[in-house]
Amino acid sequence: MIEGFGAAATRPVTLRANTLKATAEDIAAALDAAGIAHQTVAWYPDAFILPEAQVSDLWDLDIYRNGKIYLQSLSSMMPPLVLGAQAGEDILDMCAAPGGKTTQIAALTQGQAHLTACEMSIPRAEKLEANLGRQGAKNVPVMRIDARELDEFFRFDRILLDAPCTGTGTVISGNEKSLRGLTEQLLGKCARSQRALLDRAMGALKPGGTLVYSTCSILPQENEDALQEALDKHMDCELIPLDGTPSESETRRAQEAGEKPRVESNALTEAIAAGHVSSIANGMPGTLTIPPSRDFEGFYIALIRKHS
Repeated sequence: MIEGFGAAATRPVTLRANTLKATAEDIAAALDAAGIAHQTVAWYPDAFILPEAQVSDLWDLDIYRNGKIYLQSLSSMMPPLVLGAQAGEDILDMCAAPGGKTTQIAALTQGQAHLTACEMSIPRAEKLEANLGRQGAKNVPVMRIDARELDEFFRFDRILLDAPCTGTGTVISGNEKSLRGLTEQLLGKCARSQRALLDRAMGALKPGGTLVYSTCSILPQENEDALQEALDKHMDCELIPLDGTPSESETRRAQEAGEKPRVESNALTEAIAAGHVSSIANGMPGTLTIPPSRDFEGFYIALIRKHS
């Protein structure tokens, strides 16, 4: 993992096609016309890697100015894919600014889901609203509230909680700026907030609903420790493994039925099985810790479902 922090210094520009406005083929053609080399991403057809470009190379292109692309790290594209949002569902992006994952969910559902975004910071909420408009993500209300205080009235089919964190997965070796502010005090503040957010998220799920919890941290205090505390409190929720193993409830069902247990899959589990994405062991099997590398920021992802 240590080598990954050094490789982060040469991490290439990555982006995804905003399929509310353009196809991946449209973006590839525009990049070709601009003479910008690009590579496809095996596990996400809408994503591109630009191995030689700088962000500034995109600024004058129509695809950038008109919101046909969104600059986003490959790691941060993963949680919306795991979420698996469908048209017609009630979906909450719980800590949404600046809007990368919110607009990705809108694109994945072609704007047909009932998507709500939540952001407590007024300046960040304004940036979120601007990005939603630029990306053509219509009818996405932004609630300017602290998601920890979300009213009990609200219930959702799917919730994405990409929680504020210390950002230890984004540290770059030798870059003092990336280390600035990383203190025990910050870790404690983030850990308390994450636990409160998880508590509220699990409470806001409809029966049978799913929650994706993610951070750009690699610290267990912010990831598996926080999640385990929430699961211990919310006994009506369970972990859905992302490592190719069945959930506890599915294992019990299969044993009672004398069947082989079913394993749930998504774009990320398939990418890991194919060797396109690496993960490392952590304190909660079934959750994923993506180590930092040249292509990926360090990231943590877990999938939870509330019992029907």
